[in-house]
Amino acid sequence: MVKETKTALFADYFQFYIQDENAAGDLSNSWTQEAVDRLLALAPGTIGVGTVRNMHVPVIVKIFDSEPEMIVDNEHIAQINECNLDTNTGRLVLAGCTDYFPDAIRIEVTPGIHRARIYYGNLDKISEDGLDGEDFYEIHLWRTNKNEPLLIVKDRNRATP
Repeated sequence: MVKETKTALFADYFQFYIQDENAAGDLSNSWTQEAVDRLLALAPGTIGVGTVRNMHVPVIVKIFDSEPEMIVDNEHIAQINECNLDTNTGRLVLAGCTDYFPDAIRIEVTPGIHRARIYYGNLDKISEDGLDGEDFYEIHLWRTNKNEPLLIVKDRNRATP
């Protein structure tokens, strides 16, 4: 691992973003029912990560030199999505969708295509009122030359055999 960023983001509207600094970041047409179900919406240069609470949620972003080993046998992880994120600037912005963009967290990466693996954990550990929980969101990023499609590695909506 090269770099790690830990924070808590206000997941207003049950989402937060990681995007290229110059991307439009408009996901208004991307949040289809399918995107809501998989907790992931995509637009050029932008990933919208869906959450199960619209409160402050813990978020970790880890940058790797190469593809890291996948965490699959963790009982706390309910969903795993993979997708590409293209950055022209090499500066990613990590923010809640209502955060003030100029003050949002910046993460330096090598410009180009990055693969993002998003882990969604403890999604079932939310209080009845939805205000408190043990849910967490972890994004692993690494540089790639492959333009690969969205992949749902683990689906919280499907029973595992």
